Amino acid sequence: MPVISRGLEGIVAAETRIGDVRGDVGQLIYCGYDINELAGKASYEEVIHLLWHGHLPSKRELDKLTTALRAERELPQGVIDFLTAAPKSATPIDIMRTAVSMLGCYPTVRHDLDMNENEAIAIKLVAQIGIIAAYFHRARCGKDLPPIRKDLGEAAHFLWLMDGKEPTPDAVQTLDVAYVLHAEHGFNASTFTARVVASTLSDMYSAVSAAIGALKGPLHGGANEGVIHMLQEIGSLDRVDEWIDDALAQKKKIMGIGHRVYKVLDPRAPHLKTMATKLSNQLGEPKWIQMSERIAQIMKERKGLNANVDFYSATVYYSLGIPTDLFTPIFAIARASGWTAHILEQLADNRLFRPLSEYAGPEPGKKFVPIEDR
Repeated sequence: MPVISRGLEGIVAAETRIGDVRGDVGQLIYCGYDINELAGKASYEEVIHLLWHGHLPSKRELDKLTTALRAERELPQGVIDFLTAAPKSATPIDIMRTAVSMLGCYPTVRHDLDMNENEAIAIKLVAQIGIIAAYFHRARCGKDLPPIRKDLGEAAHFLWLMDGKEPTPDAVQTLDVAYVLHAEHGFNASTFTARVVASTLSDMYSAVSAAIGALKGPLHGGANEGVIHMLQEIGSLDRVDEWIDDALAQKKKIMGIGHRVYKVLDPRAPHLKTMATKLSNQLGEPKWIQMSERIAQIMKERKGLNANVDFYSATVYYSLGIPTDLFTPIFAIARASGWTAHILEQLADNRLFRPLSEYAGPEPGKKFVPIEDR
């Protein structure tokens, strides 16, 4: 009899060279590099190359990649028209999902003769997904759409489009590190979704659109929005203990605490905590990080649970002036590199995902009864 594992917990669905999440020791690996070897050292563009090709790029390889990414930043006019005409009340992650799907309606230009079609599509998606988020935000606020620039890296360019002004070096460095930390995380729900869709030999746009749909859920990428809503509801440091007491008594989930895989501290959390502390002090609003630290302390003491990546990324994004409903789209911008890496790997040695299910319905034997006699 097949073994039933709800949520596929403990099931190995495939091999991958891209990343590994070692939850028992709190280690995250990208192609043989511990995340602590990359965060704050490697740029997001270097990590994109690492995930796609298995090694950090040489100067020539990095120049080639960044040139290709920047050449693909211009959105098709039809997508821009959609972003400006979409309901201003729409959820940004829904707009992103729809716009990414729309990109598949337009031809992909290959900027390098030795690049296959899927590699070219991966570059297009990574280059344009951030433009989609920023342009929709500008449009819903009634602001103009800043022109695309080709002299800025991925993180700096997103901040430029959001604000229409030169971002500070600290802001660029902060977002770049956040991109690196969110780029890859094994067979999480959205990555596995992307691989399942790719395994049918559907197109990459469909696979990434499906991944965005999975990321949207509050048990996945949507958790970071829940963290800031929680902090706003609590309001001040002196209310933390009472609020947590009430929440635990009502068996409410404390957003950003605990993780499905990590049994010890999420290795990404300390990096984001450091950045959150720095930003909070710079902006003169330390209460957010103070509240976060108190919540983390209480949950560790009472439940033995650690803060995860969402817990501190919320404060980082909020401190950068990014609206709460753009937190999950930013997660998607970073994770697009990991999704596309997994799709490329899936297609290189494809096997259709087709798991079994355990039937729990009645045994056959029922007889059909005409509708007038039922």
